[in-house]
Amino acid sequence: MIDQKIIDEIRSSSRIMVRELGFMSSTLAATDYSPSAVHSLLELENRGSLTAVQLGQILGLEKSSISRMLVKLIKTGEITEEQDKNDARLKVLKLTAKGVDTVRKINNYGEMRVVQAIEKLNSSKQLVIAQGLTTYAESLVSCRDNKDLIDNNNVEIVSGYRAGMIGRIAEMHGIYYHENYNFGYFFEGKVATNLAEFCNRLSREPNNIWLAIKNNQIVGSVAIDGEDLGNNEAHLRWFILNDDCRGQGVGKKLLKEAIDFCDQKQFAAIQLWTFSGLSAARKLYENFGFKLTNEWEGDQWGRTMLEQQFTRITNEN
Repeated sequence: MIDQKIIDEIRSSSRIMVRELGFMSSTLAATDYSPSAVHSLLELENRGSLTAVQLGQILGLEKSSISRMLVKLIKTGEITEEQDKNDARLKVLKLTAKGVDTVRKINNYGEMRVVQAIEKLNSSKQLVIAQGLTTYAESLVSCRDNKDLIDNNNVEIVSGYRAGMIGRIAEMHGIYYHENYNFGYFFEGKVATNLAEFCNRLSREPNNIWLAIKNNQIVGSVAIDGEDLGNNEAHLRWFILNDDCRGQGVGKKLLKEAIDFCDQKQFAAIQLWTFSGLSAARKLYENFGFKLTNEWEGDQWGRTMLEQQFTRITNEN
């Protein structure tokens, strides 16, 4: 049990810090930018480059807030959006020369405020402040991580049709692949059309779909089509997760349901088609026994991509 006096003291000190550091103002650190914009510039300096999705996850901001703020920073010449050197399908954010100069000024201002606040304290008190703030900051980060885990422990995995799922799954695909790979309406329409056709066959024994549900909303999906390939092979399709569920074990739960279903139905193999660059998904596939069996240049996604086929042979697992 934590002493209430300690809780009250930390809260009171936190409120004072928020006020004195300028977070109550519309701008921060002697700039014309909001606190979220300033922190975005600092994260880009620290990490070199980030996608918009990654930046939103680090700062804990919604997509709409991130998008509006990034548009302003791009228009003012602080950052630029360009293709990733390692993966031309990804767009990453980087500081421009102006942005580097702005961050230098932000850092100088921040260092000045720290020096002004602690220069009259002896070295032992300075160390106490540094160590205490570091420990508290790490605890806050850990608290957010644990909250995400708790939230996603409340995700329910259900199977079968659910009203609205065709539109929702198509929406998740459309948004994710547009923001990260610049896919357009062709891809989203292809997902919706193919999924609608599959739903007409969903009641048949070799087919099934699993949905991750959180707060009564679909946040993930995966399907097994046991008919379209023939040869007693299953087709794993429409594996997608909402951004706030990535890296929290939800995808693993969905894939386990699909793989268990295939094992129960005694399919000889499971096939899936994707494209190069989806590293997190590929790691999950390989953890479940999938192996890369084919690669080629293709355009079935609406753009020319390095397409890939992964296969899981039942008797090898």
